[in-house]
Amino acid sequence: MQRLVERATALFAVWTVLGVGWAWIVPAHFTWITTTQVVGQSLISVLLGVIMLGMGLTLTVEDFARVLKMPRGVAAGVVLQFTVMPLAGVALALASGLETGLAVGLILVSCCPGGTASNVVAYLARANLALSVTMTMASTLVAIVMTPLLTGWLGGVFIAIDRWALFQQMVAIVLVPVVLGVAMRRLLPGVTRDVAKVSPLVSVIVVVLIVGGIVGASKPLIEAHFGVLLLAVFALHAVGFSLGYLVPRLMGFAAPECRTLSIEVGMQNSGLGASLASAPSFAGQFANPMQAALAPVPSAISSVYHVVIGSILAGIWARQGSGEDDVG
Repeated sequence: MQRLVERATALFAVWTVLGVGWAWIVPAHFTWITTTQVVGQSLISVLLGVIMLGMGLTLTVEDFARVLKMPRGVAAGVVLQFTVMPLAGVALALASGLETGLAVGLILVSCCPGGTASNVVAYLARANLALSVTMTMASTLVAIVMTPLLTGWLGGVFIAIDRWALFQQMVAIVLVPVVLGVAMRRLLPGVTRDVAKVSPLVSVIVVVLIVGGIVGASKPLIEAHFGVLLLAVFALHAVGFSLGYLVPRLMGFAAPECRTLSIEVGMQNSGLGASLASAPSFAGQFANPMQAALAPVPSAISSVYHVVIGSILAGIWARQGSGEDDVG
């Protein structure tokens, strides 16, 4: 059973593409996700909280201490995560001439932390899995502060962004569920150990649902901005994966660590970006409701691009072996 779950999780790129394709052909099967409310909160935010809870269930207190055992790799990854992607995001938004909603949405997803699916890709790529897990955890926690700050600063080129409201959203849908998950694992180890075995697959399913809902609801908007939008989001991830590998290589990291940092920098938490962009408090910052509707779209497109690019790289690197001697 466990092996079946792991195999299904490893196919997350396939599920994402199939889910988006399904949502594109029959939008009504997914659009309910964008309109449903649960105890006063949007279903998208609740689902994102489920993903973060699942992440917390896989962590132990000892995992946090591991940051101290690989400080150079974690520091390099966090710095690259919150410099390369945000700067690439605002540069591409300006250079592409994207409409305000798309530009802000692109900047928002570029300021998000690494995606939880990156750990699966790192495993398949024969990268440094321990560093990948630690990096995802570290960038997610740092993002609670950095995502609102960077989005407010860079996105402020287009509209005035309420950083405090964004910070509150990050606390509610990231910090609280992660801390709750860690606490549950500590207090209920037997139960949470079993749940943690399936939580990665649940996360994949939830991301597909979120992305499918946004794609289905935004189909006319995506069609209207198809070419430039796809190019801008692709370029964002291409820059992230490329510089995420090249900069650590120049710093002297070994090949497994370079692969890991490339994956962590190139793969964004698109589900988080979609959830934040869909929040009423975020949408209310746009003078034009149409622009507000555009904001979650880059995150939806991002979710497809980063898993496909990551999976292709994982396949290439897996065939090359561990590559321990590639970098001195």
